[in-house]
Amino acid sequence: MANSAFAKPLTPSPALEAVIGKGPFPRTEVVKKLWEYIKKHDLQNPKNKRNILADDKLKPVFGKDEVTMFEMTKLVSNHLS
Repeated sequence: MANSAFAKPLTPSPALEAVIGKGPFPRTEVVKKLWEYIKKHDLQNPKNKRNILADDKLKPVFGKDEVTMFEMTKLVSNHLS
């Protein structure tokens, strides 16, 4: 059985919505859409693929220029309600 906390639709903040579109989305879909955006815009650090480089849309979500994959998940949680 899937964890219901992950399946529960959450509403993204306006900053996150600018990146992944209008919700609500379950958390798993939010992460999937973020990765689609990161890959589409080639935002993985070429020297360290585990790091994500923030463009103008991601900066308000991350609050900095570069985050690790693990940081990203935590930071994105602050933008879901």
